[in-house]
Amino acid sequence: MARTRIAKNSFSGGEISPYLIGRGDLKAYENGMASMRNLIIYSTGGLRRRAGLRHVDTALGPSRLVAFEFNIEQAYLLVFSDLKMQVYRDGVKEIEIDTPWSESQLPLLVWTQSADTLLVVHPDIEPQKITRTSHTDWTIVPWSFYEDDETGRRYAPFYKFSVDDVTLQASATTGTVTLTASADVFVDDHINTRMRLAKKEVEITAVTSPTQATAMVKEKDGLVDIEATKDWEEQSFSKVHGWPVSVVFHQDRLVIGGTRDLPNRLWMSKSSDLFNFDLGEGLDDEAIEFAILSDQVNAIRSLFSSRHLQIFTSGAEWMVSGDPLTPETIQLKRQTRVGTPIDRYVPPRNVDGATLFVSRDGQDLREFMFADMEQAYQSNDLAMLSKHIMNEPQDQDYDSYRRQFYMVMGDGTMGALSVYRAEKISAWSVFETQGSFKNICVVAQDAYVLVERNGQDYIEVFDDRLSTDGALYGEDEDGSLIWSGLDHIEGQNVKVIADGAVAQDQQVTNGQLILNREANALEAGLAYTHVLEPLPPSPQTTGNAAQGGRIRLVSLTFRLKETMAFKLDVGRGPKDVPFKRFGASGVLDSAPQSFTGDITVRALGWRRNGTESLWRIEQDTPLPFSVMSVLVELTANA
Repeated sequence: MARTRIAKNSFSGGEISPYLIGRGDLKAYENGMASMRNLIIYSTGGLRRRAGLRHVDTALGPSRLVAFEFNIEQAYLLVFSDLKMQVYRDGVKEIEIDTPWSESQLPLLVWTQSADTLLVVHPDIEPQKITRTSHTDWTIVPWSFYEDDETGRRYAPFYKFSVDDVTLQASATTGTVTLTASADVFVDDHINTRMRLAKKEVEITAVTSPTQATAMVKEKDGLVDIEATKDWEEQSFSKVHGWPVSVVFHQDRLVIGGTRDLPNRLWMSKSSDLFNFDLGEGLDDEAIEFAILSDQVNAIRSLFSSRHLQIFTSGAEWMVSGDPLTPETIQLKRQTRVGTPIDRYVPPRNVDGATLFVSRDGQDLREFMFADMEQAYQSNDLAMLSKHIMNEPQDQDYDSYRRQFYMVMGDGTMGALSVYRAEKISAWSVFETQGSFKNICVVAQDAYVLVERNGQDYIEVFDDRLSTDGALYGEDEDGSLIWSGLDHIEGQNVKVIADGAVAQDQQVTNGQLILNREANALEAGLAYTHVLEPLPPSPQTTGNAAQGGRIRLVSLTFRLKETMAFKLDVGRGPKDVPFKRFGASGVLDSAPQSFTGDITVRALGWRRNGTESLWRIEQDTPLPFSVMSVLVELTANA
């Protein structure tokens, strides 16, 4: 009978897949856990209970959260809902304005920011420009491409969508003209769009039939002639052929990627002239346009500006290089073949020089990173050992202040990835709440979420001072029995922390709580449970006795830091570890003091199932909890 002591000095493996049970040969198994819920991993390897969620506002319905940061003092949360946009600053709503995007269009909304302007695109809606002039003064208008007053020409992208043999003929060279096509070309949506005949522009004013339309000549010197010509084009972006899918700023150019009818095409504006797409003669500062052609479909889904311009398509990832980018120096190279989701926009995010993106099948979080040795990008999977967590990611963002990468999953949970590349830490945990996470957005040092509960959507923000969700915190220097403002959790049972002590759970009635005694400070919110459960001992650490033999847990020693509540199950049900005085109901009798130090718990009983965890921590007590390491002593008998 062998006695073994196993020291877990780090939880930096995070929660790993149950399919890895027994793989003690992996470093991730040594530092990993079977379950890590509502916990955050320190860079030093320890972990703590996650922050609570402070209630900000009730949303208008399903929404998309977008950050708008002008500087540290001027950072805003934009909340896009059905045909509306709300602007929040420091958690307070500043203004609400109308938008053209419906609720069903929000998943494909793509945006990029430059100074006080946010450009927003959607493949079915004309691109919009949102401009801020003050905290409460915001405007939203369609893009307008550069128009030359001297020639009357608009420098927007043009393309011939018809087959080459189709001709177009004008009845005159100036004024109002009739355009006649040799095949069906015109539809009603062509009205107010522009066409070019031999590089001269006209604007459609009426459509008579599929082969005939009326137009106004926009060129000051008129058209070239009235002969039928194959040399004609129409606007690349329009109701007829679709609007831009993605947009980004790169090397002082506005870059547009893909439309419905031109899914694999890329446009770059003139240098320092963001709405001028004049190709000119191919000079260094002039616009650039090309298609991504390869042996597979490459519909552009998103663009990202980093060391190079990165293009994420439905089937592969590409690099556009050139320093600087010019029509002569530009190079396009395919890097990896992973692909990106096509039914939703999950924005790529930069983490320590790598671009993190979701794979097309929704099962990978890929790290798109340039390798100097190969002079090419690689796409490593950061979710390789935690595939059970990945469930059709819907949104993601990175909190550089707390070094947490958040991923909202399709099942309403949120994956939280602690990333420390220098320490080679890439550890997953799972956040859960009463309801479903729908959206995540980091604004400055605040991580906002959209949460759906009981059919209603709420805007909340992670707050390190809180230990409950949908929570509010208030103070009254004179003390009070009645606390109000809780209408958003009406009728629900909530956790109550009065003057730092956990009080009895209460139900919110008429948006109020009535306490048994006066309190000067109160937190009230919904409970969430943190769970910590280890992987079964591996055969490698027990001399193979853990597989097919019997195991008995002898003792556990936890090194705690600033912990106020600790409930442990070693096989006979969860029990409070008695380092603090609890009342008969399990509620703390008075405001606790945090505990830092070692706690040893003894255990009894043999176990034959080598795939079971030896202990489990599971508690919803809304108080701080933090573990630095665990020492396990066990006996194994083959």
